[in-house]
Amino acid sequence: MSDNQNTPGQDVAARDTAAHPERFEDPGVPAHRSRLTDVDPQAAKRNERLIALIFGISCVGAIASVVVYFAVRPDGTTAGTRLSTALLGVTMAISLLGIGIAAIHWAKSLMSDHEHVDERHTLASSPEVRQVAVQHLADGVEDSGIARRGVLKGAAVSALALFPLTFAVPLISSVGGDWNVSKFRHTLWERNKRLAYDPTGRPIRAADLTVGSAAHVIPEASQEEMQSHEWITEKAKAVVLLVRLNPEDLRSDQSPEGETWSYDGIVAYSKICTHVGCPVALYEQQTHHLLCPCHQSTFDMADGAKVVFGPANRPLPQLPITVDDEGYLVAQDDFAEPIGPSYWERLK
Repeated sequence: MSDNQNTPGQDVAARDTAAHPERFEDPGVPAHRSRLTDVDPQAAKRNERLIALIFGISCVGAIASVVVYFAVRPDGTTAGTRLSTALLGVTMAISLLGIGIAAIHWAKSLMSDHEHVDERHTLASSPEVRQVAVQHLADGVEDSGIARRGVLKGAAVSALALFPLTFAVPLISSVGGDWNVSKFRHTLWERNKRLAYDPTGRPIRAADLTVGSAAHVIPEASQEEMQSHEWITEKAKAVVLLVRLNPEDLRSDQSPEGETWSYDGIVAYSKICTHVGCPVALYEQQTHHLLCPCHQSTFDMADGAKVVFGPANRPLPQLPITVDDEGYLVAQDDFAEPIGPSYWERLK
């Protein structure tokens, strides 16, 4: 083999160097392509009027949101609450989307789109460099034409000034409202209140449940009560998940005072996650774990619904249950502690 003959490895290295050079030539900034609004004053004027119109629509949306808040109040029914919420959402969306769409269209059609390249330098710029930077900003403002477009400035300021009213008015008007957090300490559950299937309201017998089965439970109520807005509101605090385990699998089913809170392996726990209040309803039969779908907090139903994983830091409150003379499952009392996430006034 001659001295000047390359080895296979050297040939590969040479090809890699040719295909992937260490340095590339700077292609520079491509030539600027003028937009129609840059060369046609009439087109620029049309876009200015369009942007002002969109800002105007945003203002109308903000004003409509305030009007809806006072004119379409929830009337105590589910349909009334949905209507009020939907109208508020739509009007607030119009207000905020109007600002966003108008700002984007303004930037794309009227503001300067020239590309500028600044060489990288140390953070502590010299006074001369800072003076040049300030001059560039001033040139950009002049090039964008903001100073001579009074209509757009007025429309933008009006839209930005009115939009905060969409959430400021409801916040201010709620001052002095119902801040009684002690109501979270009590639910519809009381002594001898029967457990019923959700949503039918049919009472549950202990014999109806087989080992491994789970049921979504609400307090028993008449059909008339179940249609009222007040009952629906209170029901949201009283929802329970009922699970029947093998009694031998239960590691904890007693109150701190030693009372038994389960019946023949049947346990009942609040469905409201102690993290942020999501509905906990994903039950895994083999592990007896209950999963919150929002943030994956996991509770052990066989061990007092204690937290085994996730951000929740408290077990689910347990509903003490037993059976009545007819074999129906009933509550021994309300939850022993407040349901749901923690709050400032909570004692435990």
